[in-house]
Amino acid sequence: MKLTDLLNKPAFCDIEVLAGKNGLSREIKNVTMMDAPDIIDFLFENDFLVTTAYHLKDDSALLLELVQSMHKQKCAGLGIKTHRFLEQIPENVIQFADEHQFPIMQIPLEKSLGEIVNATLHYMLNERTTDLMTAFETHRKFTQHILKGKGIKRLLDDLSNMIGQRVILLDQHFQTHASSHSKHPISEFVMNLYAENFRLFLNSTACTCFSSRYTEEVFCAFPIHTPIGKPAFLIALGSLPIHDKNLLLTIEQATNVLSFELMRENTERQYARRARNEFFLNMVEGRITSKEEIASRAKEFSLQNEQPCLMFLGKVDQDDVHKTFTQHQLETDYLYEFLETEITKAPFMAQLFVKGDHCILIMEAGDSNVEFRSQAISYLKRLQANIANIFKKTMSFGISNISHQLINMPNAYKEALSAYHTGLLSAKAQFIQIHRPKDVSEMLRIIPGKDLQEFCDHIFQGLSSKQQEEDEQILLHTLSVYLETHCQISETAKRLFVHRNTVIYRLEKCEELLGRSLKDADTTFHLRLAFRIKSILHTQKPAAGAK
Repeated sequence: MKLTDLLNKPAFCDIEVLAGKNGLSREIKNVTMMDAPDIIDFLFENDFLVTTAYHLKDDSALLLELVQSMHKQKCAGLGIKTHRFLEQIPENVIQFADEHQFPIMQIPLEKSLGEIVNATLHYMLNERTTDLMTAFETHRKFTQHILKGKGIKRLLDDLSNMIGQRVILLDQHFQTHASSHSKHPISEFVMNLYAENFRLFLNSTACTCFSSRYTEEVFCAFPIHTPIGKPAFLIALGSLPIHDKNLLLTIEQATNVLSFELMRENTERQYARRARNEFFLNMVEGRITSKEEIASRAKEFSLQNEQPCLMFLGKVDQDDVHKTFTQHQLETDYLYEFLETEITKAPFMAQLFVKGDHCILIMEAGDSNVEFRSQAISYLKRLQANIANIFKKTMSFGISNISHQLINMPNAYKEALSAYHTGLLSAKAQFIQIHRPKDVSEMLRIIPGKDLQEFCDHIFQGLSSKQQEEDEQILLHTLSVYLETHCQISETAKRLFVHRNTVIYRLEKCEELLGRSLKDADTTFHLRLAFRIKSILHTQKPAAGAK
């Protein structure tokens, strides 16, 4: 309790303050009597010392030294029983006490030091007991709100009425979890502060008060401990008398109850996350093959079977900082929990699950596939920017093609994974890579050149003759143009600048040498493929003179 409160008690009404009246707001935590000259070695901060001044009666300099040492040690004050051994306090002691606001009080002669000590302890214990009872009743009231299912919102309402300010609960990802009044746009403001390396509470305090220079609003932030080590925050919108012990006790009990409730909610989320991961992993790995089962299970997660979807596969880019596996896993889990809160801001319905160290996002497409893809990519870019600002990490994504049924999710997963690996080949970080299927030329280049050449020789074997190389080239060129014009003789003649009958003659000659009809679909397909292979083989030939 404070000295000024103690002096207002009946047992202290006859105690006179001799010096240091401006220091009566000092707090008392303990009271002791002086029974030895070296008492200063046994005093601590906020101690209140009472004495008869027996050891100081013949040495005023020793009294000044005692007062100076007590002030330096931040003691609460000094009570001296004058007119017993010490008639009056020296003027230099009074002057020092006034200058440094160190209270010196005169204890009446008829009062014993034991009375003063016992009365002081009695008042202090009573006040402490009252504080503890208040804390107990407050804790019980808040706990009953949770046990009776009234929820965090009702708790915040009651707390707001008790402290006379609006309160908001922010989770560990700076998202508004609940509020006593209408939603206040504080989460983005706090997130921006955190992105600028501002911490919402100091290491030595349980509360931090700050204000916005733009809106001139005052905020008081109280940390709430959570299982993952990152605190949630109880924010009071307005200035609070933080020296009011009863108010701080009330808020402390509220944060304790909120901490347990957030732990319970986190446990529920863990179970829900595990069930969601199990279903989506089974789906993308192809272990669920029944359309009916997929459609039935997907309803639990508000997914429609026939709704077109995009799949995004993301992973945190590797950095050069060496970390233990446990440390890396905790940071990754915290980041992915942040993503769970961020998908609520997605432009379309989305589901998030984790596969190994990859996070996978399934987003339902809108009416326009083009507009949907554009909005989805814009959303990913904003997500990457938030991760970079808050976590100082980069994250890259691979995007699949649009899948029109959930049964096709295994293919979508392969496409997203392939797109991600393609993006890694660029040696860049924070990329967004869209899956692009390989065209015919890319797939043909995978086949060994020897096999491609063997196929061409087989298809064109009737046209291959060194003795008729010029005629062969004319026939092959005519056949190529004919196939390019979709087998239209007139268009072929126009492009070759020859008569129509000439084209017919050359095509008949090709059929004769090949031993196949150009009206046969398989024949024209093989010829088209052979011409494509021939152009690929031509580009792969080394330049003249190259070794």
